[in-house]
Formats: sequence, structure tokens, C-alpha cells
Amino acid sequence: MTKTDMRTAILEAKKAKGMTWEALAGAVGISPEFLCSACLGMNSLSAANAESCAEALGLGPDVASALTEFPKKTWDQTIPTDPLIYRFYEIVGVYGETLKEVIHEQFGDGIMSAIDFSMDVSKQEDPKGDRVVVTLNGKFLPYKSW
Repeated sequence: MTKTDMRTAILEAKKAKGMTWEALAGAVGISPEFLCSACLGMNSLSAANAESCAEALGLGPDVASALTEFPKKTWDQTIPTDPLIYRFYEIVGVYGETLKEVIHEQFGDGIMSAIDFSMDVSKQEDPKGDRVVVTLNGKFLPYKSW
């Protein structure tokens, strides 16, 4: 089973069962954000977590096996047209250099890891309109001189 086939099977089963990513993550025992990324094909799971995920969705060992395979992290390099995803491109376009300047000022010359990394998405209720809170938490990796 390919990662694309796995993704389709998972999304169809999740929809059929009316499950949320949070509920599925609770059944697996990992964060909803990481589980979603793995189910969409951009990360892999341990065998135990993959089996728990497939079982919770009523899917077979072929899906569990595909979940454990290392991903090829590629995506369409064109700017997305989905409004929500596009806004993240817009945020990086407008604030990317600001983030770079502030990170370099506070940490020095380096990058934020996307490997030693976690992400949290939460809802902040507000009478003027609910807020989306996205926290990206990556280890700082300084550039080395040699």
C-alpha cells in the first residue's frame, strides 16, 4: 500500500466513524497534530502506534504497515490556493524575515529544527471571535564553524 492509498483509507475511515483527530490521537496515545501528519503521509509511526491507529479506524495491517514507512517529504511547490494554508504562506512571507531577525538576535546564527519539533493547535474563545493558537516548538540548532 502506498502512502497515498493509506491516506485515502484513513481519511475515509475517520469520516465514516465520525472521529476527530483528538479522539483518534487519544486512542493511539500521541498528539493529534503528529498523528494527523503521519496519517496524511508526512511522518511515520512506531509499529505499536500504527497498529493502534489502524485498529481504532477498523483498518487492516496494510494500513498499519504503511504508517510505519518513512515518508518522502515532498509537496507541490506552487503556492496553495486553499485559504487556510495560503494564510500560513502569507504569514511567512510577511513575518519570515522578522522571525529570522528575532531568532538570530535571541539565539545567534542558526535554525529552528523541524525534526526535534512539536506543534500544538488550540482554540482560544474570545467574545469578538474565537482565536486560533498555533505553537511551533523547535530545538535551536546553531550553525557550526570549522
